[in-house]
Amino acid sequence: MIIYEDVISGDEVLSDTFNISTVDKVLYETDCRKYMKKVGEDFELAGANPSAEDGGDDDGGEGEMVMVHDIEDQFRLVWLKSEEGLKPSKDAFKSHLKGYMKKVLGKMTENGASAEDIAEFKAGAPGAVKKILANYDNYDVLMGQSMDGDAMHVLIDFREDGVTPYATLWKHGLKEIKV
Repeated sequence: MIIYEDVISGDEVLSDTFNISTVDKVLYETDCRKYMKKVGEDFELAGANPSAEDGGDDDGGEGEMVMVHDIEDQFRLVWLKSEEGLKPSKDAFKSHLKGYMKKVLGKMTENGASAEDIAEFKAGAPGAVKKILANYDNYDVLMGQSMDGDAMHVLIDFREDGVTPYATLWKHGLKEIKV
């Protein structure tokens, strides 16, 4: 299995269990699934007895559910929701991308990336940024669990069918880890 880590933050953001395709030589896209999940079910310790600890389910109602994307749930991504004022404005995101591109290029150089990979990134990144910014209002924006503001933002939109969500990530901003 291959896990993909953000080169800036070290957060795990993708794995090869997803069907990943390369777009414009610099972006990865992968279809996602949405499903209902119990609120807070990740944080229960196996074998714990919540009723003995806090008197049971007095504070959240019974089985409160929330809709999540599989990529968000599996990699503990944090959703920057517009309605909560967390999604960056288009101008703020554009500024973030400028800094992010420089950091990725620096990491590629630091890690000994090939001249072809660096040239591919330099050639493809401006067009990908333009494409992303043109569609920015449609994206849900997520960050890795470290909430590193300099790191990659995972973008989620829906395919033309209006039903299938897909995530967009920067190919050169990821490091493959074989597990």
